[in-house]
Amino acid sequence: MFDKILIANRGEIACRVIKTARRMGIRTVAVYSDADADARHVRLADEAVLIGPAAARESYLVVDKIIAAAKATGAQAIHPGYGFLSENEDFCDACEREGIVFIGPPVSAIRAMGSKSEAKKLMEAAGVPLTPGYHGDDQTPAFLHRQADAIGYPVLIKAAAGGGGKGMRLVERSEDFIDLLASCKREAVSSFGNDHVLVEKYITRPRHIEIQVFGDTHGNVVYLFERDCSVQRRHQKVLEEAPAPGMTAGRRAAMGKAAVEAAKAVGYVGAGTVEFIANQDGSFYFMEMNTRLQVEHPVTEMITGLDLVEWQLRVASGERLPLAQEQLQIRGHALEARIYAEDPAKGFLPSTGRLVHLAPPAENLHVRVDTGVEEGDGISPHYDPMIAKLIVWDIDRDRALARMLQALADYRVVGVANNIEFLSRLTACPAFAAADLDTGLIERERDYLFPEDEAVPGDVWLVAALAELVREGRRAEEAARSHRDPLSPWHARDGWRLNATARRELVFRLGEAQQAVGVDYLPGRYRLTVGARSVQARGELNPRGLLRVELDGLRMDATVIVGAEKRYVFLQGRAWPLTRVDPLLHTGEGAGAEGGLLAPMPGKVIALVAAEGAAVEKGAPLLILEAMKMEHTITAPAAGTVKSFRFGVGDQVGDGAELVEFEAKA
Repeated sequence: MFDKILIANRGEIACRVIKTARRMGIRTVAVYSDADADARHVRLADEAVLIGPAAARESYLVVDKIIAAAKATGAQAIHPGYGFLSENEDFCDACEREGIVFIGPPVSAIRAMGSKSEAKKLMEAAGVPLTPGYHGDDQTPAFLHRQADAIGYPVLIKAAAGGGGKGMRLVERSEDFIDLLASCKREAVSSFGNDHVLVEKYITRPRHIEIQVFGDTHGNVVYLFERDCSVQRRHQKVLEEAPAPGMTAGRRAAMGKAAVEAAKAVGYVGAGTVEFIANQDGSFYFMEMNTRLQVEHPVTEMITGLDLVEWQLRVASGERLPLAQEQLQIRGHALEARIYAEDPAKGFLPSTGRLVHLAPPAENLHVRVDTGVEEGDGISPHYDPMIAKLIVWDIDRDRALARMLQALADYRVVGVANNIEFLSRLTACPAFAAADLDTGLIERERDYLFPEDEAVPGDVWLVAALAELVREGRRAEEAARSHRDPLSPWHARDGWRLNATARRELVFRLGEAQQAVGVDYLPGRYRLTVGARSVQARGELNPRGLLRVELDGLRMDATVIVGAEKRYVFLQGRAWPLTRVDPLLHTGEGAGAEGGLLAPMPGKVIALVAAEGAAVEKGAPLLILEAMKMEHTITAPAAGTVKSFRFGVGDQVGDGAELVEFEAKA
């Protein structure tokens, strides 16, 4: 076994590998960019090496820098994690030349599966079922367009070197093909350095089911059952589970056999995933093979009781697979939710900023949290905006769903937009709960998952006001203790008045809703009034924002976190970002940049779609911004005229930068 390994990655996967290596007594070396100097994976590793600037192409994607770091620290092997260089055949080759073990498959397997089109040819020869489509080398747009027309719409354009949902476009009409092909190729070049694509028939209501495979250097290959990854947004997985709901023993065996045959066809070694598109009738087609550990591997670990990173390390050091196929068993059901810094209401737009408050649910036998960040860390625009992976397990699916809902309700994130409430709605969605799954579930259930703005419950306003009053009282007590006359009655914030009752109002706002909460001071408590409702209230607040609330004798727990003028109220599984309104200050909302369209985040302009001086309709695409490895189309807010662009193709823009001078039609 290795004494020391280098982890050529960052974030939660680097932390995940470090955890297993430490348990096995293996020392670890982290690599980091300037942006990650204080990152959690750097803090956890035994050693860490700076490899360059924030941009991944100048740090995490530079093979020579990774190899140099391994040699300088005496690392015997490199674990690539997932993403970055994990499926890069040149990196694998470089490790072999330098006598460093690559903890993954041989370069021949990466090369064979690195091109989706070449992989399809190999799978066809191995007898693995394939989706109808074109997987050839002719990449001229007109030819690909004709192939798509012949296949029949809808079709899916996919980057041949792609993965992780990048470089994919769904085309539903022939007239849209050329534009979407160009967009797909741009993203493919940006993400993978290769614009080769394939075109496939898009299966209506498909399920995305993948099989975890493992091979060793002694010719043994097994499958560790399946995961259902059908719930996706922008072709990226959001909620995964194992085993797949409704999977029969016969179908599992057939898919497992096909996955093992696929792995054997390329002489596979280590952890890999064979991904299939499955029809509702049970038929399935090979989609691709990922020659690495998957983001969703924890659900497989939870139902098998195995540590897949340990298996990777043992196989890479030359050991045989720890178990044979007949020794592998499924126990219970597991779900994984990806906690992202993003705003689902704004098309899942990534969010950046500092994690002012971060309180995940407590880990135990049923709940696991894999993360690369801690409270106070930042979510950078340079990398994937994942905060954590929340994994739950229980004896069956219904109980696992209940565990997930409770764990999401206990998750507290302040400082960046996040998808926790969306994941709660998704888990509770009747279609998901009933296992009526396909890759279009999020769009199909849009009305349920993206409800209209709800009225703020009265208890939320009351809790916000109570927290404010308790904080004021605590600050007064602290100030009194530090004063030369700590017993002076002038320190008290108890509302005392001579021959009268003190009354005041606290005002809060959420969006367009604004609410005044009336406050009357009573001995040891308050009378709080919202509209026609009046309650007696008291509470205890700890330094982490946990508020023990009592409203007319009804007791409950809430969390209220202060961030500048914001008051983040977490109550009964929901989060309410209220604003404290100071009536002595002007509180107008402001209209933003007059006549301009602003960048929603830092990024790079990659295409100007409209022409300067052009008259456009509301919603027309104006330019395309690339940020956080994804394309974001900036559209016209109304019918009007594009006066000018403030930036050209290739320009970097900052968050909030004015991109377009736009004049709305009168």
